[in-house]
Amino acid sequence: MELLELEFSREIHPVDVIEQVAHNNDWSFERAGDDEISISVAGSWTDYHVSFSWMEDFEALHLACAFDIKVPETRTLEVMRLLSLINEQMLFGHFDLWEQEGA
Repeated sequence: MELLELEFSREIHPVDVIEQVAHNNDWSFERAGDDEISISVAGSWTDYHVSFSWMEDFEALHLACAFDIKVPETRTLEVMRLLSLINEQMLFGHFDLWEQEGA
């Protein structure tokens, strides 16, 4: 069986669209290249640092979001179990707890 190979033409690069959204919302952003952008957004509890990377070969946009939320040592196991339950239900992506940072 052959794989169907499609070619797409787009009028605007996906990362350019994200840059426009960041600009229109007055969010600070930095372009690391044509296919990458990092955005910082102030939230009510913490700041969010969101990175987008366009992967041309897969026609996919990778998104990573980090935020500073501290998990007390006494709650780490409980949070890990919760994240595991959430991750089981996700088709794509996952949530992590960075134990060294407690976040």
